[in-house]
Amino acid sequence: MKNTETHVNGKRFYIIPFSLLILFGIIGLFYPEVHTQIDTSKLNSGDIAWMITASGLVMLMTPGLGFFYGGMVRPKNIISTILQSFISLGVISILWVVIGFSLTFGDDIGGIIGNPLTYFMFHNVGSAPNPNFAATIPLALFAMFQLKFAIITPALITGSFAERVRFSSYLLFITLWSLLIYSPLAHMTWHPEGLLRTKGVLDFAGGTVVHMSAGIAALAGAMFLGRRKVHLEGKSHEPANIPYVLLGTGMLWFGWFGFNAGSALAANDQAANAFVTTNTASASAMLSWIFFDAIRGKKPSAMGASVGAVVGLVAITPAAGYVSTASSILIGTIAAIVSNLAVSWKSKSTLDDTLDVFPCHGIGGIVGMIATAIFAKDVGLIFGKTETFIVHIISTIGVSIFVFVGSYILYWFTNLLIPIRVTEEQEEKGLDISQHGESAYSLDPSVIKAS
Repeated sequence: MKNTETHVNGKRFYIIPFSLLILFGIIGLFYPEVHTQIDTSKLNSGDIAWMITASGLVMLMTPGLGFFYGGMVRPKNIISTILQSFISLGVISILWVVIGFSLTFGDDIGGIIGNPLTYFMFHNVGSAPNPNFAATIPLALFAMFQLKFAIITPALITGSFAERVRFSSYLLFITLWSLLIYSPLAHMTWHPEGLLRTKGVLDFAGGTVVHMSAGIAALAGAMFLGRRKVHLEGKSHEPANIPYVLLGTGMLWFGWFGFNAGSALAANDQAANAFVTTNTASASAMLSWIFFDAIRGKKPSAMGASVGAVVGLVAITPAAGYVSTASSILIGTIAAIVSNLAVSWKSKSTLDDTLDVFPCHGIGGIVGMIATAIFAKDVGLIFGKTETFIVHIISTIGVSIFVFVGSYILYWFTNLLIPIRVTEEQEEKGLDISQHGESAYSLDPSVIKAS
């Protein structure tokens, strides 16, 4: 009886987003694309080609993240974990077109948020360049590049509450979080009139906007949802498929070149610098992680190498276009050690952050932001510019409070509408079967039907 009621309530929930999707399509008819003659003299074909490529590379990171996380969970939760990343491609893409891009890059309102009407339904987003954002590529291309960042950020959060979140609740949460946390933070950091940007905060490709925000939201989520049954019982967590983790790491590393080098928004020397520092930091962090593990008496592992590489990518993200190659070695090394210690601390605590999102992305992002303030060419602390360092410290604290409190409130509100956590029975059965009626390893119709 209980399962039947849950199924019926689930069907009722999906009527709302389905209706909204149809409504958005109808509203779009009233916002036809206006074809006006534009000045193409400032468009640069090389920059356009590179940014289309970079956008594709960043898009690849989201399924890469799915494999990275999916290989870490237990076998009965592989599909649900990967899908939580994949579904973000759909949800955030529609939100971005309707209002997300406008909230992020629309006309400034108080340095906090963009005007929701500036680019509502992608109106006025076309082939013309916009000198405020990217002067040599179409605004539409800039918008699509930025979309890929908006997609992967909420997907990063999922690793913290893996194996225990209701799918319908997750959809609602990432919708609210994208609009109320990501968009304001991205506006404050990347819009020319944004509060943090005007104060001097440097975030080349998303140390604050993407990794700190996702990691801190992950911490709030792990605290709000509480511990899994296996975590309470002290059972070990064995990853289902380490080759998936390695595959995901490779996809992330490859896509990260678009993530960081693409953030130069042109095919120029800064893009090349970001390309080099990105690869170097990831390499140094991967080696640092496994060497540090070995020094502490652990065997060098594929999991350690994968996590270390990703931590290096996280840490170099805010600094990629601002620091030297030599600095990137040190940034990757330090980030790996700090995150490694944070993972060890977490494993001894009662915090059930399933896939260590906060120790790796949250802490890694914070290390990256501080490192940017220290090593940024000409304006960093080692160049005698204390103002940059002070601004970054204050901003890191402020952003952490904003994201944690805001995310916790959104978890609470979402749970008020739809219980976020699955039942104990569904958790025991696994989310693949209980939430999706699918299994990575069994297609037995009787098993799926029983769900």
